[in-house]
Amino acid sequence: MTVAPKDPRGSGSHVYRAMRNVVELLDDSDAVPGRFEITKKGIVHDMMAPVGPHELTTLYVRKRLERAMPEEVVAHTGEPDVEDESAGIMRRPDVMVIALADMEVPGSFDPRTLFAAVEVVSRSNPDNDWVEKVADYPLMGVPVYAIFDPRTGAGAVFTDIHPTPDGPRYAVRKDFVYGEDVTIAEWTISTDGLPRYQGDGAS
Repeated sequence: MTVAPKDPRGSGSHVYRAMRNVVELLDDSDAVPGRFEITKKGIVHDMMAPVGPHELTTLYVRKRLERAMPEEVVAHTGEPDVEDESAGIMRRPDVMVIALADMEVPGSFDPRTLFAAVEVVSRSNPDNDWVEKVADYPLMGVPVYAIFDPRTGAGAVFTDIHPTPDGPRYAVRKDFVYGEDVTIAEWTISTDGLPRYQGDGAS
């Protein structure tokens, strides 16, 4: 569900800051489940609850990336958010590939310091990952965006931000199916054995 103005920057940065304050209040409240993020369309509320395949995919991808990466780079899950106030966007990727040195900052991470953002598609709101984040992440300057979709056993990696009349967009999309190796930024990992949501054509 999306609430708030269609363009968070439309009425100035004070509108974005107001939405930011609302998100912080909601995140601190146990009364409203799910995750809140600020997108180009406003505040997005993902009603997701932790689901085994989603959490396991996040875990497997994180561990496989960290085995392939040098010690000074990590596949981080959890807080804080990735935020670009000038773009009016605040997101929290399932996995953030980032140097340890770039984590030593107050507040949110700078999206341009990420090597990559990784999302595992939510069963409740797949368009958030496949449509909205494909548009938002290049606007924020995230250089690589990888999607793993437990509904279909497939995914894609988006790279090469380039200018367009509608703003920065990814120029290259490389699709993969589970079982193939996939390269995310500089590191290649296996997708063998990643879990699927049940009832979505999984065997």
